[in-house]
Amino acid sequence: MHDLPLLRDLVILVGIAIPVVIAAHRLRIPSIVGFLVTGIAIGPNALGLVRETEAVAGLAEIGVVLLLFAIGLELSLARVMRMRETMLRGGLLQVGSTVILAALIAVAFGAPLPRAILYGALVALSSTAVVLKVYADRGALDTPHGRIVVAVLLFQDLCIVPLVVLVRILGGAGSGPWSAIRDIGLSLAVVAALVVGGRAAVPWMLQRVVGVKNRELFTVVVVFFCLGAAYLTASFGLSLALGAFLAGLVVSESEFGLQALSDVLPFRDAFSGIFFTSVGMLLDVRFVLGHPVTVLALAGGVITLKVAAGAFATGMLRRSLQVSIVAGLGLAQIGEFSFVLATVAATYGLIGGDTYQAFLSASVASLLLAPLLIATARPVADGVCRLIGKPTGDLAAAGGADAAQLTDHVIIVGYGVSGRHLARVLDGAGIPYVILEQNGQVVQRARRDLQPILFGDATRPEVLHRVHLERARVIVFAISSAADELRGVAVARAHSRRVRIVVRTQFVAAAGELERAGADEVIAQEFETSLEIFARVLHHYDIPSNTIEREIHAARTEHYGVVRGRAEPSFQLDALAHLGVHRALDILEVEPGARAVGGHPATLQLRRETGATVVAIIRQGQAYYAPEPAFRFAPGDTVVLVGDADALALARTAFVAPAPGP
Repeated sequence: MHDLPLLRDLVILVGIAIPVVIAAHRLRIPSIVGFLVTGIAIGPNALGLVRETEAVAGLAEIGVVLLLFAIGLELSLARVMRMRETMLRGGLLQVGSTVILAALIAVAFGAPLPRAILYGALVALSSTAVVLKVYADRGALDTPHGRIVVAVLLFQDLCIVPLVVLVRILGGAGSGPWSAIRDIGLSLAVVAALVVGGRAAVPWMLQRVVGVKNRELFTVVVVFFCLGAAYLTASFGLSLALGAFLAGLVVSESEFGLQALSDVLPFRDAFSGIFFTSVGMLLDVRFVLGHPVTVLALAGGVITLKVAAGAFATGMLRRSLQVSIVAGLGLAQIGEFSFVLATVAATYGLIGGDTYQAFLSASVASLLLAPLLIATARPVADGVCRLIGKPTGDLAAAGGADAAQLTDHVIIVGYGVSGRHLARVLDGAGIPYVILEQNGQVVQRARRDLQPILFGDATRPEVLHRVHLERARVIVFAISSAADELRGVAVARAHSRRVRIVVRTQFVAAAGELERAGADEVIAQEFETSLEIFARVLHHYDIPSNTIEREIHAARTEHYGVVRGRAEPSFQLDALAHLGVHRALDILEVEPGARAVGGHPATLQLRRETGATVVAIIRQGQAYYAPEPAFRFAPGDTVVLVGDADALALARTAFVAPAPGP
């Protein structure tokens, strides 16, 4: 029997995490808190259920890499540039004031200056994962304080580059100022090479990978970029997380960033859960129980310091006191980057023993309290403002232009013939819409035409969330894959009960299953084509237009009623007898070697020679009623003819192969 201690530990970890995360979800607190609690409970310093903590820590490091890669994908260089003023000013003020104040306090308690600066850096960073999750759930990302908090978090995420270099310098990696300059120069060179080289090579490579039309290959290449960049930065003495973060920023600049993010998110969620669990396992419960006053005082001091620094930075951006206090409380916890930074610092002997446990205890406490602090931020801010006579009411959300365009909109999945036609109609009517397409070349052409199109798989919840499915009025699936349209309908319905789901499918047989999956309206191309042909046949026999409309309506009503009853529809194309039309229709398949092959319907002159008329030509499920001049008959085409019996018999000879000679 195989002895797999790591597998055993992972089974315990995941098994206990499931009910804890469910409880966290029902209590409306981030899953990260549940993972931390799980780690504390099963770690070697509590119940001791997990023994291979080093192996779990290795998996956790992969979680950090994927976490930062996903954060880089969500940020994008373009977004960083749009927020650069708020980000630079607010971020510099928040990080700088926190580092200075924390370092001064540490020096006052007897810490040497290098360690004091390290403590300040560890305290300065907040949790991007926790704050963005809580703010998104509360709908606060687009509020005045939400935009400030996001900008500061972006700056903190970018600070990981200089902070890792700073830790190496503080730890004595190298000697003298020239060594420090060399380290900084090398780091900047590696970062520049990744960003500049990646922006040139990554979109070019992804475009060719997308051309292969293999989803698994695309995911593998994206993960390769993430891990490859992480390995490259680690090879030069920098952190794995830094390379992954830069790779995410680079990939986000291509039109494939949204799909890359949706592919990585499942891996990120799984491995980042392991990361936060491993952080909880490192916490020594005996230390907390033995030094409760120290842990509480340190956690309270850190939170107070960070609230003050965050409020100060927001106030210096000329925001109201109310917004400043709410933003400060939003940034009051210690973040996941701090754990990464502490790991780097531990390798240089800058932190360890009881000091590390004290930092870890305070960090975990601040993360556990983060949802509560954010939830109570507004009442606290209102109370402070009333106490000192300051005005309130500056916290209302104010959506930007982009958000307004994606409200009560239409999501078009697939930009083929049907998708393009629908987009033109919606554009002419002034109805907002967004398009999802998986063909990279189609996306590029549509973007040149200034269409609001994104490269993404509409069967992924993350992609539908990015185009605001929850705020859309209608989503239209106009794709050729029956499996994808069924999966997309199920996912869309699972994530929105109010959106109207319309599906254009190819075959009648798929309609019932699509409706059971959640589609509101199913338009079967096969059936609608038959109705169009039916209408044209009646038109050729001078049937009144209102009669034609009545017949079409009756046929459509009968068809969809039968589909819902899981039976075969009785309507057929030759159901013309009750209108006094007999033997009017013939449907033929063009045979190889027939006289019509290679010719155009007009050049055959069937109507003049035989009296029959070509009503429609069906090729690969697409009906052609007025073929272009370049159209040519090909073997396998289906031809719909109308005429009397003699005319149809004569016309038939043009589409069948001549009999072989004796």
